[in-house]
Amino acid sequence: MAGGGWISRLMVAAAAGLPALLAAAALDGDPAMHDPSTIIEHEGRYYVYATGAGLPFHVSDDGWTWRRGGALMQALPGGRPGPAVLERGGNNTWAPDIVRVGDRYYLYYSAPGTQPRAAIGLLISRSLDPQSPDYHWEDAGPVVWSDGIEDSNAIDPGVFRDPTDGRLWLTYGSYFGYIRLVELDPKTGLRRYPNRKPVDIAINSEASIIIYNDGWYYLLVTHGSCCQGADSSYNIRVGRARKVTGPYLDNMGVDMLKGGGKLFAGSSGRFIGPGHFGLIDLGDGVQKFSLHYEADLDRGGVSVLDIRPLLWRDGWPVAGENLQAGEYTIESARTGTVLEMAVQGVPVGGPRARPGPPGATPAPRAPVPDQQASDVEAGWPAGTVDTRLAPAMLQAQQRWRIEPVPGAGGYLGGPWFRIRVAGTERTLAATADAELAVVPAFTGAPEQLWRIEQLTDGTWRLMPRGVPGRSEAMALSAVGSSFATLSAFDAGSDRHRWVIRKP
Repeated sequence: MAGGGWISRLMVAAAAGLPALLAAAALDGDPAMHDPSTIIEHEGRYYVYATGAGLPFHVSDDGWTWRRGGALMQALPGGRPGPAVLERGGNNTWAPDIVRVGDRYYLYYSAPGTQPRAAIGLLISRSLDPQSPDYHWEDAGPVVWSDGIEDSNAIDPGVFRDPTDGRLWLTYGSYFGYIRLVELDPKTGLRRYPNRKPVDIAINSEASIIIYNDGWYYLLVTHGSCCQGADSSYNIRVGRARKVTGPYLDNMGVDMLKGGGKLFAGSSGRFIGPGHFGLIDLGDGVQKFSLHYEADLDRGGVSVLDIRPLLWRDGWPVAGENLQAGEYTIESARTGTVLEMAVQGVPVGGPRARPGPPGATPAPRAPVPDQQASDVEAGWPAGTVDTRLAPAMLQAQQRWRIEPVPGAGGYLGGPWFRIRVAGTERTLAATADAELAVVPAFTGAPEQLWRIEQLTDGTWRLMPRGVPGRSEAMALSAVGSSFATLSAFDAGSDRHRWVIRKP
C-alpha cells in the first residue's frame, strides 16, 4: 500500500486444454478489507489482519464465511504502536503479515509517518483468540525503518520461512524505492544481522512476499496504483531465483531490479485491482492464495478479501479460478470417461443421419440442439439410481448442474456445492458403503454437499462433506474406465483427479 491511508468502504486451468471457468463470487459474510495479511489458522479458526485503525482483523470458523473480530491493538497499552516504532515511523497501521514460529505468532505491520519515513513493527502473541488466557500481544519494537532520505520505504512486510533450512526472512518496500530483504532471528522475530545492509531485490512495486517451490524461490509483488477503488490498477507479478537473495528474473529474463515481473493476476470481470498475495498450502497437492481486490463491483466497489486456487505450469505459479455455478461434465483425468447417472442413454439428435441418394445435392443440415433432461427423462427409473463412467456423448444424464448451497457455509476459500443432473432435482450423493448414487431430491445432508477444489495441476478434487457412518474424508475416484467410487485421497494418483468442463 502506497500513498495516503485507505478510506474504508484468466489465468485458469494449468493443465493444457482445460477450459476457462469464470470466477465465483468473493467470500461470504463480511470480507471487506484492504491489504490483508496471509491467512493463518489457529485452533480451528482462520484469522486475517488488514490495514486500518488499530489493525482490524477478521475471523472465520470455516474459511468461507468471515466476520469482523475487532482491532488487534486494543490489546496494547494506548491502542497504538509503541514509542520506538512511532519515533522511527508514524501512527498509521497498514498492511500486516503474520507467521507462526514454534508456539508464538509474529505479526509484522507498517507504521508510516510522512512517506517514505516509515517503520515496520513486530507484535508477538501465543494466541490469536481474544477469549484465550494466552491472548496477549507484546510490542517487540521496530524491525526495519526508512528515514525519508534513503531509497526505500519501510512498509508492506512479507514474511517467509524457508522450508529448506528453516531460516526466516522479511521483504518490504514500495514505489518510493527498492523492495528489500533482511534475515530475521526465529528466536526473537527481529533482524538476525542488524548491521548488514539489506539486499535490494526488486523495484517499482510493493506488497512483496517470497514463496518456495521445487528448487526455486518466487518473489511476488504488486504493481500499479492502489486505494482508488475501481480506478486502481493493482496487479500481481512474479520473478524467480535459485537463491533467496536473488537475482529474481521474470520469464523473459528481465531482472525485477530493472522492473521485470511476469503477470500473475490482473483485473478480471467485476473484480478490479488484485494485490497482496499470501500463500495457503493445504498439502495433498492443494495450494491456494489470498489476495484483495481494490474493488468488488458486486459489493458496491469496496475492497474485499478473496481466496483462489494456486496452480503451477512450466515452473511458474498460475492464478487459478474458483468454480462458478453452471452446467458441466465431470471427466476422469485418468480414463477420459465422464460421470453419468446409470440410465439408458438416448443418442443426441436421434438415430444417425443417413446420406441422400448417390449424386444428389445434400440439403443443408441444421445444428443438433443440446439434449435436455426433459427430452428423455420419461424413460428414466424413479427413485435412487447408480452412477457409472461412460464415453462423453453430451447426453442429458452426463450433464451436471454444480451450484453453491446458500447458507450451508463452506471450507477454506469455497462454499459447499450441490451436484445434480441438469434440469432435474436428482442429486449426487455419497452412500453408506462409500459408493455414489443419484437420489431423487436434495435434502442438504452432508453426503449431498461437495467440496470442490482445484489441484496445483489444474484438475479438480471432489469430496463429499460426509459419508454416512464414516469419519474419514473420502474423494471421488475413478476405477477403470466405467466405474466411480469413493476412497481416501491420494495426491500421487490420477484416479482422484477430474476435469470439470463446460459441455
